[in-house]
Amino acid sequence: MPSDTDAWLTLARAPGLGATLAGRLLDRYGDAGAVLAAGPAAWREAGVPAAAREAMAHPDEAALARDRSWLERPDADLITRDDPRYPAALRDSAQPPPWLFALGDTDLLAVPGFAIVGSRNPTPAGLAHARDFGAAMARAGFAVVSGLAAGIDTAAHEGALEADGMTIAVCGTGLDRVYPARNRDLARRIAARGLLVSEFVPGTEPRPGHFPRRNRVIAGLCVGTLVVEAARTSGSLITARLALEAGREVFALPGAVDNPLARGCHRLIREGAKLVESSADILEEIAPQLAPAPENPPRRAAETDTGTAPDDDYRRLLDALRGGPATVDTVVERTGLTAEAVSSMLLIMELRGLVAPTSEGAFQRTGDARAAGASDDS
Repeated sequence: MPSDTDAWLTLARAPGLGATLAGRLLDRYGDAGAVLAAGPAAWREAGVPAAAREAMAHPDEAALARDRSWLERPDADLITRDDPRYPAALRDSAQPPPWLFALGDTDLLAVPGFAIVGSRNPTPAGLAHARDFGAAMARAGFAVVSGLAAGIDTAAHEGALEADGMTIAVCGTGLDRVYPARNRDLARRIAARGLLVSEFVPGTEPRPGHFPRRNRVIAGLCVGTLVVEAARTSGSLITARLALEAGREVFALPGAVDNPLARGCHRLIREGAKLVESSADILEEIAPQLAPAPENPPRRAAETDTGTAPDDDYRRLLDALRGGPATVDTVVERTGLTAEAVSSMLLIMELRGLVAPTSEGAFQRTGDARAAGASDDS
């Protein structure tokens, strides 16, 4: 029987398992060790892909040894969903990851988080705004949460650090990697004075599909999200929509009508996000949100329900999967949408149960997924 840590690491390393399926297994069996003890027949019945079943039955001992070695660092940790340190806000969000790898001060997970996200290629004014809002929210006692990306994310983290405040970076890689590489020094300073978290095991390289998943964790950790400069197809918009879905407040900074990086913010404002000009606007709005929230917060009227009435882009994406599993690149080719937009939409559709990932890194409609599971003899 593997140790508790090895059992969690084995699940985290199982290809194609995913947070939703892992969560269902944990709900059924109780903990990671019990999931592994259930055996291949039970895993197959639960819909676990063949590659994941193989990895769970025959764990990669060398990889587990590397993971254990990384966890021996004094500032490294693995926080599972049954750990009392697991953040309550994230637990109450859509598709919470069953585990988080952490580097730094895990006490920050108990501090109310506020997300600041936006373009990787902002204007100088956008950078200044992100830095100022990061500093102001940190001084107000929030942990400023962002994604360690270039541009707005970097400025938000820097603003919080400059204010001697708290900041959390949610990463789309393993925590022994830094993406983009030019943010290595920033990542080091955050690990020393704040916290880095990721649902991805050490050694995981950056991949396009990881960043929408990172965005859902950013949204889930926070009581509110501010978008500073975002194009209409920006990945920051998925963070905002996931925040709305979790019942959290979303704010957007308006810009000049001829600035393409203001269009995403203006779209959010039209859909119900709150227009802000200063941190006081945010603090006035979210102060009541720090009280316990109702169990089932009402959905926003402006929210698009892809489960019942997908818009044209979602219909195009579903049509692109009609012939069977397809990779993000294939969907991009078939729909004409950007890779970032496709990755973001696939995440929302996975959360709604419309599509499912395969162990080969492709996606398929859920009806096709069930059929594939029924005919899989491996």
